[in-house]
Amino acid sequence: FQKSLSEIFGADKYSRARKEVLTYMFSRPMQMALYFCTGVLDDETLFHHYALNVPFYTHFTSPIRRYADIVVHRLLSASLGARPPIRMDKEAIQKQADHCNDRKMASKRVQELSADLFFSVFVRVRP
Repeated sequence: FQKSLSEIFGADKYSRARKEVLTYMFSRPMQMALYFCTGVLDDETLFHHYALNVPFYTHFTSPIRRYADIVVHRLLSASLGARPPIRMDKEAIQKQADHCNDRKMASKRVQELSADLFFSVFVRVRP
């Protein structure tokens, strides 16, 4: 499979772009993670990470990337006693999580449409 993909990518000035678009298209069916406030969910099985097979999982990246990661950092710091608790109730935190999920989904959709456009142009001009 990798050999076939490498042949498709080619070695011209667009090879890197083709590689990124096709790799993205192959990974598209994977389920996206969602932000949520654990305090509003009663079913703890929803905290499970399937691929890592751990019962409780919290994901975050650098807080300079996304607002949701700033919130996660602050909540985690507060839960560890490194900072004062956040003065928000769980419903307000869930509302922010829902908004972040909506924006993430919209961004993903734009990315998908862009990849689809590039792929259609690639298929059209490829002999």
